[in-house]
Order: sequence, then C-alpha cells, then structure tokens
Amino acid sequence: MNKVSYPKLGSYSVAIQYFLTHVLENEILPPKEITEHTKELGNQYSPDFVCTPFKYTLGTMLEGIEEGATIFFQMGGGCRYGYYHELQEQILKDLGYSCTIINLISGGNRISYQELKSYPLKIRKRKLLSSFWTTKKMVLYMDKIDDYIRKNRCYEKEKGSFDYLREQMLQEFSKTKGFLELRRTYHKYQKQFFNLPRKEKKKRIRVGLIGELYTLMEPNANEKIESFLNAYGFEVKRYTNVTYLLFQKKRKVKKYLRKKLVKYRMGADALDNIYHAKELCEQGYDGIIHIKSSFCTPEIGAMPILEKIAGKYGVPILFLSMDLNSSNTGFLTRMEAFCDMLEMRSQ
Repeated sequence: MNKVSYPKLGSYSVAIQYFLTHVLENEILPPKEITEHTKELGNQYSPDFVCTPFKYTLGTMLEGIEEGATIFFQMGGGCRYGYYHELQEQILKDLGYSCTIINLISGGNRISYQELKSYPLKIRKRKLLSSFWTTKKMVLYMDKIDDYIRKNRCYEKEKGSFDYLREQMLQEFSKTKGFLELRRTYHKYQKQFFNLPRKEKKKRIRVGLIGELYTLMEPNANEKIESFLNAYGFEVKRYTNVTYLLFQKKRKVKKYLRKKLVKYRMGADALDNIYHAKELCEQGYDGIIHIKSSFCTPEIGAMPILEKIAGKYGVPILFLSMDLNSSNTGFLTRMEAFCDMLEMRSQ
C-alpha cells in the first residue's frame, strides 16, 4: 500500500496528521523537523532562483522518500507556488523516484472528491465530514492559543513555561477521538495558559509581523523570530495563519478591494499585508517587520507601498528576506538593532 506524507508547516502537522490518519487507510508518515540536512537537500536539487518555500518543501519530501513515502499532499495557490508541485514532481522523477504529488489547492481552486479518487488512495468516505469538522476546529483552537502566546509569552516568569504547556496541548490534540473531547481539551488548556505565572507588565512594546505565509508560519524558515521578539520583552501580533488563509481571507480581500487603497489583487498575500500594515499603524503598534522568502515577487511589489504607509504614520518597518543561504549572524544583528531602536523610541 502506498505511504502518504506531506511537507512540514510549523505545528500544523498535528492537525494534518489527525485528518489524514482518520480519512485514509494508507500509512501516514509525518514529516521530520526541519534540520540543516533538510535545507541542504532542498537547496541541492532546487533551481537557484526559486523561492525558499519550494526548497524547504522539496527537502522534506526527499526525507519522506527516505522513509518510504510515495504520495505527497501539497497545498499552494495565489502565486507561482501553486504550480510548483509539477516541477517538484519532475525533479523527483529525474532523481529516479516514482512519486505522486497531489496539490489540494492550485490557483485558488480546491481539488474535488472525484479527482482525489483517481489517485491510489484508500479513502474512508464516511469519515470525511466529521474528520474535516474536527480538524477545522483543531486548527482554530491552535491559532487562538498561538495568538495568546505571542501576546503574553514575553511576560512569563518561568522561561519556557508557555512553550512546554503548548507542547502538552498539541500532544493531547493529536490523540483526540472527536470534537467533544477536543473542545474539552482546548478549554482545559485555555485555563492553564491563563493561570501561568507572569511578570508585571511595564511599558508595552508591540510589534506586528506581516509577509509571505510560509516564511511567517514555519519557525525554521524565519529563525524563530516570534520567540526572539518575545524574549526581548515585546508583544507580537501576526495575522497570517491557517484559519485566516482558509476561512477568512476570501471575504477580507473583497472588503479590502472595496476600500480602494489598492485597486487590484497583487497575488499571494501582498494585498492583505498592505491593509494589515495600515491597521497596525492605526492601532499604535511600535514597529512592523515584513518577512518574506527571497525572490517572492508579490511581496517585492508590496514593499514600496508598505514603506510609504509606515512613513506616513511614523512607524519603523524592517524588511527581512530569508533564504537557505542567509546568514544567521546577519539576521540577529539586524533584529537586535531594530529592537534596541524600538526600546529607545519608547523611553
């Protein structure tokens, strides 16, 4: 029987694994944590000027093949990444691997059940709706907790307490037997997070994160920037998560286009980021960090507009381009300088 895997995307692997395990009779191989080996594999076999998410996901696929995976689920849409699965599949075939990549979303269109049936998968049709509903709520709960952590982890008294409790929650989520148990687990941990001891709040410095979705949501692709900012004592806000992308984005983009700050869709999340930057400025955030993968065309197009908006409101903005060859030292130097500047401005 064909073994199924999927690329790594932060902690969302927990929800993806839950869904696939309950819907497919195939063996599901979860992706490993992204390491230097993953990056080296992706970098070695990718075109030089392709964007970073392509390299990360190709690296995780190659590691999955080493474990015996022959079918991979991919998800991309809104920019050229929506068509990358065809190139990735061809690269794997050129390397001598017989693999199939199923892109669930391409060009904004979701794959149909009839199309899915054409692949060598054993689908539990009766489990589809209930598993989808439970997975959707799991993602919603994960995103709510992560929003809370980004805002409050900077005040934790015991270092690592928020991250430890989050790992415990994710472990229980992965073993849940249905929606009712999932909801009880979520409310249990919601109370525990609220009761974690924390330091007294002094002058709050708030930073908003915007940019390309994969680089924002995969910690290994952004040098764990959220943890860095929280450790500096800053509250962090990030709009982009799976809840937003799958269940809110379409409605929000229509709303943004009616405001006519930008007349046209710019591809991927560029339009969203422009309006998110404006909202952050209007809400009095102390700084904005725009983070993207190198060669991300939509975000490059948005950068001059973002700079203009930030300049109008007098809010500092830092632009970071991440690549597998980026220097960690250079990243830390720029981040420390930006954070020190925000602290000086707040005094």
